[in-house]
Amino acid sequence: MRKCLILTVATGVGSGFLPLVPGTWGTLLAAGLYIILFIFISLSPWLLYVLSLLLFLVGVWSAGKAEQYFETRDPCQVVIDEIAGYFVAVMFFIPSLQLAVISFILFRLFDILKPFPLRRLEKMPEGWGVMLDDIGAGLYAALILALLTGTGIM
Repeated sequence: MRKCLILTVATGVGSGFLPLVPGTWGTLLAAGLYIILFIFISLSPWLLYVLSLLLFLVGVWSAGKAEQYFETRDPCQVVIDEIAGYFVAVMFFIPSLQLAVISFILFRLFDILKPFPLRRLEKMPEGWGVMLDDIGAGLYAALILALLTGTGIM
């Protein structure tokens, strides 16, 4: 039962098992949840902050355990890091569909390219390395979103 719970959380309710690009599927799940919860239902932005923190903490734990189950470092099936990272990318802004889409693109770009120091963060032990590089990618995406918003481009 415990293994099932850990893998359900770490793999984003199984989205990490979808073919070809599990990280993109996990980010798509996060974007869908964001659109439903914070655009259509209009939940408080404070819940997004709380949710992001909880996802990070639960992600460190579940990703570390999932690494043991899969017997590999940062297994591709683990997408809780993409979900948490995406929420970090959007949490500083007024929710909108435009933000959801642009955040998705920017987050995936930074998650794939891993600019300095994200690759170093990835090497941290256990679930920390799995989570921190994606939190960093979310912060990079948020920085670009802030520039786009601040200059009136978006």
